[in-house]
Amino acid sequence: MFYTPKVNDYVKWDNKVEGWIYWVDEHQSYLTIEIAVKPKDDENISCCPIHRKVHCLVVCYQHDWKNLVYVKSRKSVYDEVSS
Repeated sequence: MFYTPKVNDYVKWDNKVEGWIYWVDEHQSYLTIEIAVKPKDDENISCCPIHRKVHCLVVCYQHDWKNLVYVKSRKSVYDEVSS
């Protein structure tokens, strides 16, 4: 069965990268996987108050989606995780 990646799915990619799918391009040519999040310091928040955290993302192009393994999903970044 072919897996179609969706935002808020937790995936593993070739057992090297794992994390939450943060973005899927509207043309489905790439997606990003969030591998780390940390709070910004006060100086960075004052310079860019839109986001309060730093997100580290890895790009995965469509030709590599066949190597993604679905692990679990969540309803949103604010919800509890469901299997």
